[in-house]
Amino acid sequence: MVRYGQMTAGSYCYIGPQGIVHGTVLTVLNAGRRYLGVKDLTGKVFVTSGLGGMSGAQAKAAVIVGCIGVIAEVDKAALMKRHEQGWLMEVTDSLDHCIERLREARKRKEVLSLGYHGNVVDLWERLVHELDTTGELLVDLGSDQTSCHNPFNGGYYPVQLGFAEAQSLMASDPAAFKGLVQESLRRQVSAINRLAKENFFFWDYGNAFLLEARRAGADVEKKGANKTEFRYPSYVQHIMGDIFSLGFGPFRWVCTSGDPQDLAVTDELATSVLEEAIADGVNPAVKLQYMDNIRWIREATKHRLVVGSQARILYSDQKGRVAIAVAFNQAIAHGKIKAPVVLSRDHHDVSGTDSPFRETSNIYDGSAFCADMAVQNFVGDAFRGATWVALHNGGGVGWGEVINGGFGLVLDGTQEAEQKAKMMLSWDVSNGVARRCWSGNRKAYEIICQTMQDNKGLVVTLPHEVADEHMLQQALRP
Repeated sequence: MVRYGQMTAGSYCYIGPQGIVHGTVLTVLNAGRRYLGVKDLTGKVFVTSGLGGMSGAQAKAAVIVGCIGVIAEVDKAALMKRHEQGWLMEVTDSLDHCIERLREARKRKEVLSLGYHGNVVDLWERLVHELDTTGELLVDLGSDQTSCHNPFNGGYYPVQLGFAEAQSLMASDPAAFKGLVQESLRRQVSAINRLAKENFFFWDYGNAFLLEARRAGADVEKKGANKTEFRYPSYVQHIMGDIFSLGFGPFRWVCTSGDPQDLAVTDELATSVLEEAIADGVNPAVKLQYMDNIRWIREATKHRLVVGSQARILYSDQKGRVAIAVAFNQAIAHGKIKAPVVLSRDHHDVSGTDSPFRETSNIYDGSAFCADMAVQNFVGDAFRGATWVALHNGGGVGWGEVINGGFGLVLDGTQEAEQKAKMMLSWDVSNGVARRCWSGNRKAYEIICQTMQDNKGLVVTLPHEVADEHMLQQALRP
């Protein structure tokens, strides 16, 4: 199958909003650990923008991680839809009230998702004003999830105009609209730069925000950096990259029976597998990610994130994915799950995607603009037992900016399916880990050498002083 980028649904693994909610949960949790040095985000403030489409997940994620999320949105219909869905706890169109409520929630350490109906540039500039006039920094973490890969056709709205007025100008005078968008981007970056001089941390969410800001002439340059690196890091580079280097990524499944009870069984099995792995003893960094995903499964059930397909997503490494697949297959064989389960993953994973402005941004070996990993996964998965494979372009960052290789694998309870799962899932993860490991990330290399699993479930430990690329390739071979 060769197709346009939205392969995640094309692979039969449509999971509704779960993927982006879960990814945002992990991003914010790990941003707190990396930038703020905290495990508990209670009382911390995360400011961002965008409530349409996938970006709507930010409000739900803020509640799940227990922080204060303030999300700006210019389209009132999108904002009110999220409020009606229960994803936004409160909404306001008053900037004064927004700041007052933010300050109050911060003081009381409330869990809050607050939607601000207005332009995020106004919000960032108001936060600067509060800092400069009161000395109080009201934000800890920040990002942007507007559709900045399409900034001049409704993906980003300029602060100088109201929503309806901006839509009219976009249609009647595209050149003038583009000029206002670029001016707005410069203002937004200027405000973020001022806040970043304090204990505030901003990251690029892979939506081309910093790329478009640079094209607009905003001050996002980083001295001595290459053309894909900016003053602020990509969330993949600094946050999710650490997770990907451990082999963790968005593993997903769909219960073909369509029965919620089957999904409940898979949730229990996946949780048990991760709990058993922790009990057996794993690297502390791996343990932390397992615990995050056990928490996620419980929260996903509680927040009723299933839409349509009886599906689930969690982040797991090679060992976890294989063990979960085997547990599912055995449950199908024994009738505990009534029908086959389809396994897949998002393209936003440790391997399978070459995307120079997101998944492979600033990868250390300089191969950001190569498509080798996606093609290797596409071909390697096919030879190792995938039921179907796909090679596709686009998706998330725009046509021509990414190549993805994906798969679908049907578990039907047979011994053959179990063997295919062991072989294919091992390759699907290890291919990406090897690239990230051998791209100059020494910390990741050391962790991988301690934790990499072969297809028999045995830990492969390579002495650092004698390890070479050939040895690592042998260890990663299914």
